[in-house]
Amino acid sequence: MVHGKLEVLLVSAKGLEDTDFLNNMDPYVILTCRTQEQKSSVANGAGSDPEWNETFIFTVSDDTPQLSLKIMDSDVTNNDFVGEASIPLEAVFQEGSLPPTVHPVVKEEKYCGEIKLALTFTPAVETRRPDNEEGTYSSWN
Repeated sequence: MVHGKLEVLLVSAKGLEDTDFLNNMDPYVILTCRTQEQKSSVANGAGSDPEWNETFIFTVSDDTPQLSLKIMDSDVTNNDFVGEASIPLEAVFQEGSLPPTVHPVVKEEKYCGEIKLALTFTPAVETRRPDNEEGTYSSWN
């Protein structure tokens, strides 16, 4: 089983449906990988084309099928759901890194913009322990 570190560079979003009527929305992203959840900063007043350029680190294994992104609009009273995206992770496990790529954002199964991010997977290094007190290693001949 492959396990290691997934680095997510959240770059930007484009064409999001603005949920605020009077002024530009203040979008942020909740990133979820299995049980791990992290939140981006709020792009105050960025409207439907926010930029974050933030990096997030998750501990993953190859049985982690996807990264889920939920885009929200930060409001004083109630945060509004803007849209979501699911990013399959199989390609980054095989390639090691994927350049900034645009993914569709959907809300109620309808396209409502796009989000751009880059992914890097670094496998965990397995450490070997010496077989004896002298610190020598046995061979597998």
